[in-house]
This record gives sequence, C-alpha cells and structure tokens, in this order.
Amino acid sequence: METKLKEFKGVVVSDKMQSTAVVAVSRYVKHPKYKKYMKKTTRLMAHNAGGRAKVGDKVTVRSCRPLSKTKHFEIVFEQ
Repeated sequence: METKLKEFKGVVVSDKMQSTAVVAVSRYVKHPKYKKYMKKTTRLMAHNAGGRAKVGDKVTVRSCRPLSKTKHFEIVFEQ
C-alpha cells in the first residue's frame, strides 16, 4: 500500500540548529462565521542535510519517517 507524501512550500525562518531548519508554511483559511480569509502560518521542523538551506530561502518540504520528537519533514527542493 502506497501512501501519498505530504509536500508544502515555505520559507526558512531559522537555521541555527545542527541539520535542522524551521520552515514557515502559510495558508489561507476562511473564518466560519465572518467568511473572511485569514492567513495562518505553521512552523515545521525540517531536516536540513548539510546545512544547505539558509534563512530566507524558499524551499519545499516533504513528510518522512519521524527523525526526532518534533521533526517529521525533510527539505527536498530549494528554489
């Protein structure tokens, strides 16, 4: 059984950890009562192999096996 891996596009906001980067992923959600669209941002811990991604880089992250307590994504593409 194959599972579809989740992929998100975001911006690196922190690279101060060893082999880990924090990627901010934004999305728009509609308020259920007022019907206004709001911007929500999620910060994902992602594996940064070799420290290639730097702060401000636009990257794509993909889900992977759990690498630590909070790290379940890896950086797969840098734009």
